[in-house]
Amino acid sequence: MAAKSVIAVRPRAASTLVLALLLALPSAAAREHEPNTLVPAGDARYAPAAHPDRIVASPAADPARGFQVSWRSGQGIDAPLLELAVAGDSPDLGEPRRLQARTRTLATEHGEGLQHQVAVDGLEPDTLYAFRVQGANGWWSPWRQLRTAAAPGAPLEFLYFGDTQNKNASLSTRVLLEALRHAPDARLALFAGDLVSGGDGEDDNEWGEWFDATAPLASTLLVAPVTGNHEYFEEFEDTPQERRVLGAHWPHMFALPGNGAPGVEATTYWFDMHDARFVVLDGTSALDLGTAQAQAAWLDGVLRDAASGERPRAWTIVAIHQPMFSPRQDRENVLLREHVLPVLEKHRVDLVLQGHDHVYGRRGGLVERQGTPQYVVSVAGAKQYRLSPEARETMAPVAEDTQLYQRVRIENGELRYEARTVTGRLYDAFSITGDRASGRSIVEHVEGRIPQRDCERAATLKGRADRCWE
Repeated sequence: MAAKSVIAVRPRAASTLVLALLLALPSAAAREHEPNTLVPAGDARYAPAAHPDRIVASPAADPARGFQVSWRSGQGIDAPLLELAVAGDSPDLGEPRRLQARTRTLATEHGEGLQHQVAVDGLEPDTLYAFRVQGANGWWSPWRQLRTAAAPGAPLEFLYFGDTQNKNASLSTRVLLEALRHAPDARLALFAGDLVSGGDGEDDNEWGEWFDATAPLASTLLVAPVTGNHEYFEEFEDTPQERRVLGAHWPHMFALPGNGAPGVEATTYWFDMHDARFVVLDGTSALDLGTAQAQAAWLDGVLRDAASGERPRAWTIVAIHQPMFSPRQDRENVLLREHVLPVLEKHRVDLVLQGHDHVYGRRGGLVERQGTPQYVVSVAGAKQYRLSPEARETMAPVAEDTQLYQRVRIENGELRYEARTVTGRLYDAFSITGDRASGRSIVEHVEGRIPQRDCERAATLKGRADRCWE
């Protein structure tokens, strides 16, 4: 038998030798870029099955009186039921109300599944309801509980997330769980677009992971989604007929109020909760499909009604994916600034919640010494860009390389906003006080904020210097 080679190392030299070996073998210690999903190639984890999944409740125009539910199942049932009951302390929920779903087929890389949607109405305000949904072959979901919105005057707490988009199961999950830990009283979760990345041949896996990541929120909160550019795809790409087309998943995944701008009803909508009116716009359609003017005119009417209509609201919050003021270099959403921005400024909207640019930045409106609107861009997911020099001069605070969530509470005539990192640390905080007629004021809360975060990496693991992380 051949003799074994033995290297004798003196104790003092051991650490020096280990360091030298690591330096000599950089490839052994190099970090690999994590794929976008955790699903191994060829795995059918997210294929449709008999059991109901991807269950999500979204707001009706009046969430005090109803909500809307969407879910998926495999083949074998044409019109499944939703069962609803007032939640009580006994496991005996009594005889539930039964509502029949409308069902459509959705074909994906996993084959054909069934998407079901139900509009639940006739409910009582500020009441806890239990509901469950039916799948195929005798399957039912677990019971979930959801509280309807209260009347104006009651406190409202909600969560706002920038783009999740990439590595949802791996890295977005922890943001959503931390947000729930800090906001146990939240009634609503608003997602500012680019929920998934798409266009990579595994869109349904990405949606499956997004629903897994959001499941804790979707079990107890209303979810209000915004379309981003990644919810669209390019049809006839690189040809004269190239155009943006809304992805097949969107209208199946979410049951929305259907009260949106003309021609953009599938992706724009509004709803009222407590003292606030929420309005959701579609920036991609505005920029790429010529609907900026139509959306601006519709927004003007919805905001005017919120101030002086039959059900006036003290606060207005607008969500759109692409920012009015972009904190990322070489981005300028000209059509939004031409058509939508004047409407936001005219009505002195309180908060404009945005995504798209994968950094954090906040700035006030165009009128000096006017507290509102406050324009915010944030990011929840793994993809992280870099700030432009202009953003560093015109926005404060700003951040790179940071996963964030936002908690907003409206109570006693004050709107309190907090942005926190994925570890729960306070990054930004302010309050909006006063009434719209006499003018809002911004009160900055600087105590407890951590210092500004900037990207310390020269490039991503893939070597991209224009991003901080992928």
